[in-house]
Amino acid sequence: MTDVRFMEEALEEARRGWGTTHPNPMVGAVIVESEKVVSRGFHAKSGEPHAEINALNNLGRKPSTDAVLYVTLEPCSSTGKTGPCSQAILDSGLRKVVIGTIDPDTRHQGRGVEILRAAGVETSVGILAEACEDLNLIFNHVAKTATPFLAGKTATTLDGKVATRAGKSKWITGETARADVMQWRRLFPAIAVGSGTVLADDPRLTSRMEDSDFCPRRFIFDRSLRTADGLDHYQVYIDDHRDRSIVVTVEGADGVQAFEKQGIEVWRMPSDAQKFWAEFKARCIKEGITGVFFEGGAGLMSGLLAQKQLDYLFAYRAPRFLADEEAQTFVTGQEVPRMENAYSLSQVHHAILGDDQLMRGFVNYVDA
Repeated sequence: MTDVRFMEEALEEARRGWGTTHPNPMVGAVIVESEKVVSRGFHAKSGEPHAEINALNNLGRKPSTDAVLYVTLEPCSSTGKTGPCSQAILDSGLRKVVIGTIDPDTRHQGRGVEILRAAGVETSVGILAEACEDLNLIFNHVAKTATPFLAGKTATTLDGKVATRAGKSKWITGETARADVMQWRRLFPAIAVGSGTVLADDPRLTSRMEDSDFCPRRFIFDRSLRTADGLDHYQVYIDDHRDRSIVVTVEGADGVQAFEKQGIEVWRMPSDAQKFWAEFKARCIKEGITGVFFEGGAGLMSGLLAQKQLDYLFAYRAPRFLADEEAQTFVTGQEVPRMENAYSLSQVHHAILGDDQLMRGFVNYVDA
């Protein structure tokens, strides 16, 4: 239980880097002497010192002989923008290290642990491993697949509706759930909606929290450039963050020049659905966009699902229902012959947010 308690403190440190470390992971570390935390550190930004280095520097002296380092992710073993943390640990004289989870990048996986153990440092792995892995959903996915992490978000009624038959959706969930969405928006490098959402809701697509109004990159998926008529009034095209907006359309779409004239970046993708998503993801990685938070609407989310591109789903649910078969659902267009062929989530996390619920997990695809 002692290891769990101190790893929880390291996790709290890691969360201080929420949304600021891309493309690096969030990592936290604490140094414990005589069952007491004497120093803390976290990784704040790519290119800056890692959590272990900050914890050692913040200590301001050599660790005591009984000191233990708790760190949420395996110490790095290679030299990048900073030196290897595994060597810094050895140089400090630490003789015991407790690690939450192994680095998922196969180029480094397990090497930090090997270096420490080969030097005689007592090293244990797997304390609160699930929580440590969940902290870095985006980093872990990119490390394993070299593709951006595409996550969808939906807010539904008990009967699975996202809007009335007239398209009205404000508000399905309460303030607590909506505040939670803002936290996730802050984590992702980019947020995405379809043209229908812009036309219906004119969203800001920013993360509005008590201490900040953060704007990630903003994707507007608009194959036919329906939003061109709103270049002078839709918020994503005229606000102070308009340089963060990117219109994603298809090659040959009419009206691209109108967006570019307004200084709005346009990505032209192939019209073929499979090639569309392949090139979109490759462009994201090239631009350093490691994760995209899709907030719909139904057409965009259904397209992601049909092409098996949706990696993860945040499903908020409110204690109300419409009982209207013509009310809008968040995904359509699929034929599922048996329940065993249904889409499902794995590694599921649940949260109660006021009167609402959040269920989130990895999307599983099963062929019919």
